[in-house]
Amino acid sequence: MVVARGLPEGPTEWAWLAGIIGAYLAISYLLAYRARRRRGASAAARGALHDLGDRRPVQPPGQYLASRMIMLGGALVTGVAGFLTSGAVRVVVVVVVGLLAIALWAYFDHRTEVRSSQRAE
Repeated sequence: MVVARGLPEGPTEWAWLAGIIGAYLAISYLLAYRARRRRGASAAARGALHDLGDRRPVQPPGQYLASRMIMLGGALVTGVAGFLTSGAVRVVVVVVVGLLAIALWAYFDHRTEVRSSQRAE
């Protein structure tokens, strides 16, 4: 019998979840830092860190849905890649495919976020 679960139970599952969240935050930070450096900001690292924590404005419904579909599609592709492989190859494939999916998701959110100059208006 298969029982549905909601939260991770073991430390390995929590580590995977923390890794996914950490990768998303790291990639989001790097994208924000790169954007600030290209605009010539003097304190790009501090500004990018502030942008990372300043997520109050919600995306428009269409962009929010697209962001969640990218997230779910990436999770599905990563899960299928893990299902189709085994052994040490599985870990490598899941990590590579997962990081690519997270990078795509973070890049989409970065490109569609409401800029601070538009928030002030």
